[in-house]
Amino acid sequence: MNEIITNEKYNVTGMSCAACSAHVEKAVSGLDGVSNVAVNLLTGSMTLDRDPSVTSEDVCAAVKNAGYGASPSSGPSASAADDVPDAFEDRETPMMVRRLVVSICVLIPLMYVSMGHMMWNWPIPEAMDTPMAIGLYEMLLTIIVMIINRKFFTSGILSLTHGGPNMDTLVALGAGASFAYSLAVLFRMGNQLYAGDLDAAMAGLHDLYFESAAMILTLITIGKTLESYSKGKTTNAIKSLMDLAPKTASVLRDGEETVIPVEDVRTGDIFLVRPGESIPVDGRVVEGESAVDESALTGESLPIDKTFGSAVSSATINQNGFLTCEATRVGSDTTLSHIIEMVENSASSKAPIARAADKVSGIFVPAVIIIAAITLIIWLIAGREFGFSLARAVSVLVISCPCALGLATPVAIMVGNGVGAKNGVLFKTASTLEAAGNTDIVVLDKTGTITEGKPKVTDILPVADVSDNELLTVAASLESGSEHPLAKAITGEARIRGIKPSNMTEFENLPGHGVKGIVDWFRSFGGNAALMEENGLLSSRDNADPASLSLYEAGDRLSAEGKTPLYFASDGRILGIIAVADVVKEDSAEAVRILKNMGLRVVMLTGDNRQTASAIASQIGVDDVISDVLPADKDAVIRSLQKYGKVAMVGDGINDAPALTSADTGVAIGAGSDVALDAADIVLMKSSLMDVVSAVRISRQTLRNIRQNLFWAFFYNCIGIPIAAGALIPAIGLTLNPMIGAAAMSLSSFCVVSNALRLNLFKVTSTARDAGKKPVDLPETLAAEEPGGTDNIELSSDNEPAEAAKGEKMEKTFNVKGMMCQHCQARVKDALDAVEGVEKTVVDLDNGTATVTLSNDIPDDELVKAITDAGYEVVQG
Repeated sequence: MNEIITNEKYNVTGMSCAACSAHVEKAVSGLDGVSNVAVNLLTGSMTLDRDPSVTSEDVCAAVKNAGYGASPSSGPSASAADDVPDAFEDRETPMMVRRLVVSICVLIPLMYVSMGHMMWNWPIPEAMDTPMAIGLYEMLLTIIVMIINRKFFTSGILSLTHGGPNMDTLVALGAGASFAYSLAVLFRMGNQLYAGDLDAAMAGLHDLYFESAAMILTLITIGKTLESYSKGKTTNAIKSLMDLAPKTASVLRDGEETVIPVEDVRTGDIFLVRPGESIPVDGRVVEGESAVDESALTGESLPIDKTFGSAVSSATINQNGFLTCEATRVGSDTTLSHIIEMVENSASSKAPIARAADKVSGIFVPAVIIIAAITLIIWLIAGREFGFSLARAVSVLVISCPCALGLATPVAIMVGNGVGAKNGVLFKTASTLEAAGNTDIVVLDKTGTITEGKPKVTDILPVADVSDNELLTVAASLESGSEHPLAKAITGEARIRGIKPSNMTEFENLPGHGVKGIVDWFRSFGGNAALMEENGLLSSRDNADPASLSLYEAGDRLSAEGKTPLYFASDGRILGIIAVADVVKEDSAEAVRILKNMGLRVVMLTGDNRQTASAIASQIGVDDVISDVLPADKDAVIRSLQKYGKVAMVGDGINDAPALTSADTGVAIGAGSDVALDAADIVLMKSSLMDVVSAVRISRQTLRNIRQNLFWAFFYNCIGIPIAAGALIPAIGLTLNPMIGAAAMSLSSFCVVSNALRLNLFKVTSTARDAGKKPVDLPETLAAEEPGGTDNIELSSDNEPAEAAKGEKMEKTFNVKGMMCQHCQARVKDALDAVEGVEKTVVDLDNGTATVTLSNDIPDDELVKAITDAGYEVVQG
C-alpha cells in the first residue's frame, strides 16, 4: 500500500485576495487523492496531503487551470548561510512603490485639468481650452495609468474567465466601466461639436469619469503598496534571526585553518569561533570555554556558559572566549533551519478560526458583482440618469474588500509566530497557535518540567560541633567512589564550594544502605538511617537517645518535604545529615501562580509516590495532583481530563510522548537544539515554565487580534457596500463618490495588516489581560485530592489505564533491597522493562517491591538477574 505524502508544500503565484486563495483551494481539493489543502495568501504558499497516484504535476496543472501559477516548494533555507527564502523575501513592495510613483506622477496633471480647471478654473494652455482637447487629454493620461496598473486587468479578467473572480476583477470592472462610459460620452461630445452644439459638448465634460478610473487604480495601488509593506514587516522576526547566521565558517582542514562557505561544512568538521563571532552550525565544544549569547534562539537574556562537551547552536554569538567545536548538525538539520521551517509551516497552515472568512471569501466577489448590477438597474428604474446609476455601481465594486477578509487571520498568525520565535516559543501550526489560547487545563509533568530533573544538595545539617564544610568534605570524599546520582549531587556541591575531597581508601558500596570507606585514616559511613543504626552510630528509633531522636526527626522532616536524607559518620560519631532532592525550578511557583490567575486549572501528573508529589505540589501552589501514574497510563489520564475542557500537557517530550500526543495541545519544554520533537505541538526552547505562560499569552493575544481583524473586515463590507449602493440617499441624501470608495477599500486592508503588526509590540511579561477566564470545574475526587494515582480520576471504559487488564496477565512481585531514591526506582524499572516478555513494571520505593506484568511465563532467575545486574539485591521472589 502506498504511503500518503503529507504536508507537501507548493509556491502559488498570481493570488491577490482571499477569493483567489479560496478558488485555488477549491480547484486543488477537487483532485481525487488530495486532502487537507490549505492555501496561504500572505506567504503565497499551499500545503496538502496527496496519494502517490496524484503527482505534483497534477497539482500544478489544477492550479494553472484555475488561473494561477504553482511550483513545488524546495522548503526553507538549506542552511543559515543561504539567502532569505522566497517565502520571507519582500520582492513585491519595491515593485509596488515604482508603480505607485509613476501612477501619481501621471495622476497629478490629470487631476489638475479634470478637477482644478473644471471646478476652480485653474489655468491651462490655450490650445487645450476646448471640450474635445480636454477630453482627449484626460483619456490619454488615464490610459497611461491603466497600462501602468495593467495587472489589475490581466489578473481580474483571467480569474473571471476561469470562474474565480477576485478583488482584481472588481477593480478592473469598476475602472473599466468608468473608462468605457467616459469613452462613450467623449464620442457623444464629438458628435455634438460636429453638430455645432458647443454648450452641450462643454456640459459633457462633467459626465466624464476618466479621472475616477485613474484615481481608483492609483488609490488601490496606494493601498496595495501599504499592505505589501506591512506584510513584509510580519516576517521581520524571522528575517532578523536569519541575518545573524554567518555566511562563512573557519574550519580546520589538514591542520590548517580555512575559511569556507557555511554550506560546505560537513558533520564531523572541526570549526573555530572567535570572540564576537556567530556560530555557523550546530556542534559541541571540544576545546575552550566561553559564554554564548543564545537570546536569538531561546529568548534567554543571560549568556550561557559553554565548556568541553557543551552543545552550541548556529546563529548564536560567542562572547568572550575562543571555542573549538565539532560540527554535529549542518545544512537543513541545524536548530536555526528547524525554527525557520517550523515558523514557515505554521504560517502556511490555516487556523480553524479562519474557516468562516474562507467560506465568505469563496462567494464574496460574485456576490458583489451581482449587487453592483442590481444597484445599476434599481437606480435606472428609479429614473436616475445612467451616469449617476453607473457611479453607484462602480462605488459598490471598488469599495468591496475581500482582501481584508483574506488577510485577517494569516497576518496575525505570522506576526504571532514571529513574536513566539523571538521569545523561544515555537508553534508548529496555526491550529496550535489558536488551541493554546483556548486551553482550560494545564497538566504539568514533574521531573524536568516543574523540577530541574537532576538531584541537588538542598540542606546541610551538621551536628553541633561540626561545620558545614567538615561534613561536606567527609561526604564528598566517601561519595567520590560512587556513580550513584545522589553521590554525584554531593560531589558536585563540594566542587561548587571549592572543597577538595580528602584521601579515601577501602571504598565499599553497600546496596540498599549507602557506602563506607576510610577517609583520612578514619572509618567513615554514608547512607540511610538504617546503616547508621546497624553500625551503632544511631540508637534504635524505638529507644533513641535525645541526639539520635533529633537526627531521626530531622530525617523524617526532610523526607516529608520530598527530599532524601543521607546520614554521614566518621571516627565513630555522626557528623550530620545532607539532604538531596530533585529541586523545583526557581520560576515554577511563579508560573503556576500566573497560570491560575489566567483562569487555567493546573494539574501535576507524576509517577512519583504521594509523599514526594505532595511535597512538590505544596512548594509551587498546585492544588490538583495525580501521583503514582506510569508513563503508559498518562495518556489515559489526559483523555479523562478532556471531558472537562481543553487540555495542554507540558513535558520534556521523551517519556511523555503519548500524553503530549493525546492532549489538545502538547508542549515540549526545554527542547534546546532538538526543536523538531514530533510529539509536541508547541516547542519551548528553554526549560522554564514561564514560557508556558508566554505561549498562552501570545496565543490569546493573537486570537484577540484575529477577532478584531475579522470584525473590521465584516463590519467594513457590511456597512460600506450599502452606503456605496446609495442606501442613505433617500434618507439623508448621502452619495459616495467612486474615488472615495476606492480610498476606503485601500485603507481597509492596510488597517487589518497594521492591526496585526501591533502584535510586535506585545510584551509576553504583561499581566494586563491575564484575568477574565473562569476556571473549569474538575471532579471533587481530584479537587480535594491527596495524591494517589489514576483511580482518583473518573475514567471511561475505553480510557482506563493499563491496570484494567492486569487480571488477565501473569504477575510476579519481588522484594528489592538497595533502593534509596527515585533514581534507584527508575533503574530497577528500566532493568525489568528490558526483559523480553515484561509488559509493565511497577516499582514501589516505599515498600521496596517490584511488580512485573508478563505476557508469558518468565523464569524467576531471569528477572532476579536483571535486578542484581542493575546493582540491587532481591531478598525473596
